[in-house]
Formats: sequence, structure tokens, C-alpha cells
Amino acid sequence: MKIGLLSDTHGHLDDRVFHHFKECDEIWHAGDIGTIEVLEKLEAFKPTRAVFGNIDGQKIRSATSEDLWFNCDGLTVWITHIGGYPPKYNRRTKEILKTKSPDLFICGHSHILKVIKDPNHNLLHMNPGAAGIQGFHKVKTLMRFDIEQKEIKNLQVIELGKRA
Repeated sequence: MKIGLLSDTHGHLDDRVFHHFKECDEIWHAGDIGTIEVLEKLEAFKPTRAVFGNIDGQKIRSATSEDLWFNCDGLTVWITHIGGYPPKYNRRTKEILKTKSPDLFICGHSHILKVIKDPNHNLLHMNPGAAGIQGFHKVKTLMRFDIEQKEIKNLQVIELGKRA
């Protein structure tokens, strides 16, 4: 399974996303989509899993959820927009991690690209940074990776250029 991961588009969808995700089986969006049109373009292109973020309005909230939990090729995946990162999870994430344990925890919100192993919760945390043009990040980023037999392979960071 080939995955294209992005977050924090804030209503801006760079056309290069379609080039970089053309071989992907699914697209995962970790929130702050910005407009329903961005979500619709992604869904028309590839099967898309998305959560809403703190800037998303009612149309996006009606089409998505705050949390997605699912299995992908043997991995338990949890996607939410605001979650923190190991070991600095927010209060909500800490509470959920007491009773549920994903293999892969994905969030956005910070606009800071991170991939961190968390040995305390036996998970891998990913934040793809921000793919939009609003925020303090300097470079628009995406991630692409494969999931094979419960393993993440071929992880790539893709830079789309400067934010402005």
C-alpha cells in the first residue's frame, strides 16, 4: 500500500501534489483542510482519508471526523489533527494512549515535519508538516511511504518549495 500524507493545506492545494501522489493507493490528510473543494479534489483523485482540523468549518467537519482509527496492511493507524508528539503529547492524546495503542500515530497542526519513534507507546509518530501557504513554515512539505506486512518502508519527504 502506497500512502501520500499531507496536512495543513488551509485551502491551498498545490498542483504538484497530484504528481507526487500519482502512484499512491490512498491519500491521508491530517487536518486543517481549509475548504471543501480541497477535500473534493483529493477524493476525486485517489481514495482519501481525512480528519478535520481546528480551522475547518462545518462542511469539512460534516464530511470528516476528529479521529480516524483503522487498519492498513496489519498496522493500526490513528490520525488526528492536534496531538502533540513523543513525549510531548497533549492531554487528550495522553488519555487515549492509556487505553488504545496505534502502531502509527499521525497528526498535523504544528506545521513542523517530524518522524519520531516512541518506545514508551511502541509507535511511530508522523507529522507531514504543512502543504499550504498559510502559517509560519518556510517550505511546503508532504510525505510518501509504503506499508508492507506491518512495516513502513520507503519513507520520503517531499518539498514543494517556499510557502509564499
